[in-house]
Amino acid sequence: MKRILIINVLLLMAAALLVAGCGTLKQTPEEKERIAQTVDQRLNDRQYRIDIEYMNPRRGSGQAITSSYSIKVDGSALDSHLPYVGVAYNVPYGGGKVLTFTDQIDEYIDKGWEKNRREIVFSTNNDEDVIIYSITVYDNGRAYVDVRPRNRDDISYRGTLNTDNQ
Repeated sequence: MKRILIINVLLLMAAALLVAGCGTLKQTPEEKERIAQTVDQRLNDRQYRIDIEYMNPRRGSGQAITSSYSIKVDGSALDSHLPYVGVAYNVPYGGGKVLTFTDQIDEYIDKGWEKNRREIVFSTNNDEDVIIYSITVYDNGRAYVDVRPRNRDDISYRGTLNTDNQ
């Protein structure tokens, strides 16, 4: 009898924790609007950083990112600090810079807002490879980055546009 009571109490506690954990933090309309304005302003100014949370290589399975990786656009400069998994076809001895470098952006095309997303495409030449970045940013700050190097397999990332003070 005592054992059944203990099991029932444990089940009740587990159910209570489960119900308490199901609550989500909902953003107010004002908070959503503030984030959308911040995202728009950062993209207009070309002053933004996308913090990477997940990578999806062309070959193999995707994986969550546990370290701090990001791409940062500062006017016409790109600071790319991204992990890479894939096949390289023509690279310098030792692997080269891969996707960790700072360089100038050659061509920047902002397609503007369509519904609740904005698409940006730019390219850079880091002396080892010509790389095209295609970025889709949603008004809530979520971002998807497709990277297409000439000498390596393509890779894509998922992350968030940083809306805090950089």
